[in-house]
Amino acid sequence: MTMTVAVLAGLHHMLGHPFMRYAFVGGTGVALAAGLVGYFVVLRSQVFVGDALSHVAFTGAMAALVLGVDLRLGLYATTIAVAVGIGALGRRGRADDVVIGSVFAFVLGIGVLFLHLFTTSHSTSNGAAGVRVLFGSIFGLSRGQAVLAAVVGLAIAAAVVVVARPLLFATIDEAVAAARGVPVRWLGLGFLALAGACAAEASQAVGALLLLGLLAAPAGAAVRLTARPTRALALSAAGSVGAMWGGLVLSYAAPRIPPSFAVMALATAFYVVALGVGRGGGGERLRL
Repeated sequence: MTMTVAVLAGLHHMLGHPFMRYAFVGGTGVALAAGLVGYFVVLRSQVFVGDALSHVAFTGAMAALVLGVDLRLGLYATTIAVAVGIGALGRRGRADDVVIGSVFAFVLGIGVLFLHLFTTSHSTSNGAAGVRVLFGSIFGLSRGQAVLAAVVGLAIAAAVVVVARPLLFATIDEAVAAARGVPVRWLGLGFLALAGACAAEASQAVGALLLLGLLAAPAGAAVRLTARPTRALALSAAGSVGAMWGGLVLSYAAPRIPPSFAVMALATAFYVVALGVGRGGGGERLRL
């Protein structure tokens, strides 16, 4: 009883800080979207896309800073455009590794150029902006940014749920899906657009460098724990949100631990546990 009271008192104290409330609001939306998108990223063997989009997000943010426009404009415009472009160059809207690798290298080079331009032409007082893009700044979200992150995250999550069944069909057997009238190419492009939007929003919370972990680790764990898509999708979302909440609490309790690291550490721990106990998804075919 005493422990329960102490826990509740600690939560009340933690949530008494506006920056923590904003972090939970924005972080929950981001994590939910990342968990749902990440499941299909893993299932469609497009994890390399997540890695590429993390660098695209960095490049878009640097371009926005150099041009003096809103950071989010550069993030969303660049990641969504490049994601759709990668899909358009692939077969039936599905990203091709060669295309991804080529675009990856080119975009990373542009990002380095914009970083150079930004650091040499802007005041050193803004020098931390690049670091925030790379590693995230979830404790620095304003009320408006947190609400926007939650709204965008929920919109992405809703879109994934709407297209989940036909996208799953197209993922398992795209030839049969196409023969049945499923718009495989447009589904692939639409999914990549959602992945781009998710990458743009998530990079503000966990950073471009750590984005892949939030997309891949909870989803990879879910795939290993169950072969049922509905359960895996829910488990991936729950694992991602759980890692976000746990990471925020851990970082608050131990201020020397950056929140992005704490979130990624818990997401990775979820995957490691799944490696040890998972008997479902790892060795079985999907059961619809």
